Amino acid sequence: MDPLGAPSQFVDIDSLPAWNDYSEADQLDSLKTQVEKPQLDIRSPFPYRKDINAKIILWKGNVALLNCTAIVNTSNESLTDKNVVSESIFVHAGPNLRDELQKLKGCRTGEAKLTKGFNLGARFIIHTVGPKYKSRYRTAAESSLYSCYRNVLQLAKEQAMSSVGFCVINSVKRGYPLEDATHIALRTVRRFLEIHGETLEKVVFAVSELEQATYQKLLPLYFPRSLEEECHSLPCLPADIGNSEGEPVVPERQIRISEKPGAPDGVDNCGRTVMVVVGRNIPVTLIDMEKALLYFIHVMDHIAVKEYVIVYFHTLTSDYNHLDSDFLKKLYDVVDIKYKRNLKAVYFVHPTFRSKVSTWFFTTFTVSGLKDKIHYVENLQQLFTAIPPEQIDFPPFVLEYDARENGPYYSYPSSPDL
Repeated sequence: MDPLGAPSQFVDIDSLPAWNDYSEADQLDSLKTQVEKPQLDIRSPFPYRKDINAKIILWKGNVALLNCTAIVNTSNESLTDKNVVSESIFVHAGPNLRDELQKLKGCRTGEAKLTKGFNLGARFIIHTVGPKYKSRYRTAAESSLYSCYRNVLQLAKEQAMSSVGFCVINSVKRGYPLEDATHIALRTVRRFLEIHGETLEKVVFAVSELEQATYQKLLPLYFPRSLEEECHSLPCLPADIGNSEGEPVVPERQIRISEKPGAPDGVDNCGRTVMVVVGRNIPVTLIDMEKALLYFIHVMDHIAVKEYVIVYFHTLTSDYNHLDSDFLKKLYDVVDIKYKRNLKAVYFVHPTFRSKVSTWFFTTFTVSGLKDKIHYVENLQQLFTAIPPEQIDFPPFVLEYDARENGPYYSYPSSPDL
C-alpha cells in the first residue's frame, strides 16, 4: 500500500514462492523420458541443496516491478538501449535515472554499474551490458555473459544487498541463444550461492512467458529439488559446466597466443607486429579442434589487418602438442586473404629434425605460398637478429632450454632478415 492507501504496483518478493515450493512431478516425468536408468550412486556437480533452492525465485513478470534491494537492467555500452526491460525500468524509475546514468559515462560489455532505484520498488539498479552474439566468437560471448552475472552478484555482495532481481540479460537485439544463455545464468548464480550464499537471501529470475519455459526446463539441472531430481538431471547437463565459479572453461584457451600491439612494443626490426605461439601449451588430445580453429581466428582477427610475423616456440614439445596437417590446412583455407597477405614471416624456434621434415612436406605439398616465409631458428641469438629480445614475452622454460643448449645470448647487431 502507498501512503494514500492505494494498492502498490510493486511486488514484494517475500510474497513469491521459492523454487523449492514448485512441484517437481512434471519435470521429473520429462527427465525420466530422457533417462531410463539413472545411476543413483553418482552425484551431480550441482547436488541437491534445499538451503540454496530456498533462495531462488522464478517469477513471470516485469523485473521493474520487483520490490527488492536491487534489480538488474540490461543495456548497451552507452546505457541508452531501448529494449523492453530498459524502457520499463526508465518509465517506473522516473526522469532522474537518465540524469544519473549520464554520470556513469557508459559501461563496458561484462561490467556492472550501480545507480539508485529512484521511484522503483527496488532501492538500486545494477546496469550491465551483455555481449553481441556471433557464433564464430562464441567463446568470447560466453565469457562476457558469465562476467555480467558474476559482476552483478559481486556488486550485490560488496554493497551488502539482501536480494537481487535478474532480468534475462541477453536481450533479443544482442542475439544470444536463450537456452545457451540460460545455462550460463543458472550455473553462475548456483556457484556464487555455494561460495557466498550467506550474503544473499533471495535471487529472483524475472522472465517472460517464452523465457519461463526455458528456465523451468533448465533450473532442475542446477537447482535440483530432491535427490531423485538430481539423479535424473545429471545426464542432461551440458559438457561444459564451467569451473568452480561457473566461468566457462575452454581447453582451447591453453593454446597461448600473446601479442603486444603497436610500436614500439611487440614489433620486429621492420616494425611488424609480433605474435607468439607456444607449442608446449597446446593440449591437442584434450581440445575440440573445431573450437580451436575459431579461437585462432578470433585472436588473430584484429592483428592480421596489418603486417605481422609469428614466432612459434617448438621448444620441448611432444606428440601430445603437435597440431596435425589437416588442422593447419583447414586453418589456412578458411582464414581471410588478409591473414595470408599480411603474414610476412614465421620464425620456427628450436625445431627438431622431425618437425622440419613435417613442415617442409606441409608447405611443399599441402599449401602454397608459405614455404618461403618459414625461418628455422636454432637458438635465440639467431632470433634476436630479427626481433629484439625486449619485444617478446618469453616463457621461462624456453630461456632455460636455450641457455642450457646454446649458452647465454650476447649483444648482436640487428638485421631485418635472418
